[in-house]
Amino acid sequence: MVSGHGKKQRAKQRARRTGTGHAAAVTRTAHEHTPLPDMSHLSLLPHGGGQPLDLDLAARLVAAARSGCQPCQKSMTPVLRQHRPTLAALAGAIYGTLPAGWIASAATRDWAPLARAEKDSGGSRAALAAVEAMTEEQAADLLEDALDHWAAGEAGPDLFQVIDLALPKDPDGVARYAVLLGRTVLPDGRAFPMLSLECETAGAGFEDLRRRTDWQDWNGRQMPKLDTTWCVRTDIATRSLQCLVQVDAEGWDVEPHLWDASETIALPEHWWDLLDRSQHILVAGPLKDAADESALSWASDSGELLAVVARVSFT
Repeated sequence: MVSGHGKKQRAKQRARRTGTGHAAAVTRTAHEHTPLPDMSHLSLLPHGGGQPLDLDLAARLVAAARSGCQPCQKSMTPVLRQHRPTLAALAGAIYGTLPAGWIASAATRDWAPLARAEKDSGGSRAALAAVEAMTEEQAADLLEDALDHWAAGEAGPDLFQVIDLALPKDPDGVARYAVLLGRTVLPDGRAFPMLSLECETAGAGFEDLRRRTDWQDWNGRQMPKLDTTWCVRTDIATRSLQCLVQVDAEGWDVEPHLWDASETIALPEHWWDLLDRSQHILVAGPLKDAADESALSWASDSGELLAVVARVSFT
């Protein structure tokens, strides 16, 4: 069902980009679209594998996509698909930074983690090799998904600038996290409670969480392992969360706690009931901005997501 809905959403995006259904787009006779975008930054990306890129073709195709010109896109996309280094660079400009959401095609979702890893590593040619190995259909899907972003103006030199989050300093030198309630679905279809950890202070992040936990890397597709040394404590009287803590072999808390509630907030009844039934909880993080719906997939695609199934203690 999700896959079918994704196809419908991609069809809507394609209609907006190509002008399908609009006579003005189909019958226009002028096929020059200006201004042409500056594509010189594509040569600085590792996704093209250091190969010569057809920047003029890329610029003209993106300009046509932004103008919604179907004839120009129809004539240029097959040509660009054949130039795989240019395709890899054009798509890498998007998916080296942005996550491939559920709307994207399967080919794009599979390729996006390679694009992100290549951007971070400085280039291993794995992303280009994967594009070169794609079938014509897969390459067409990747190009279509990338063009949807280019047409919306979601690519350019600004994407490659590092944005610093203005997070406060760590109190007492200890990184702090906030938690966000959620739920996931088990393979058998049952709902399962989930907590996402959001970075709250400057020292919080993947490296801090890696150092302080033994949680496994998580791609969001399979449930992580249960580790009974990790515990989410709750207060039955107030139906609230108290803390997220690891317990050592002797039963003592490992200090400092990974998360402590700063105030008592009663949980939604349906979420408390889910917690009570499950007796365990999926904990994943870190997220840069938990309010952003794409934050979880972004962290997963970038290989910077850790997770564990912890037990729940009712006190």
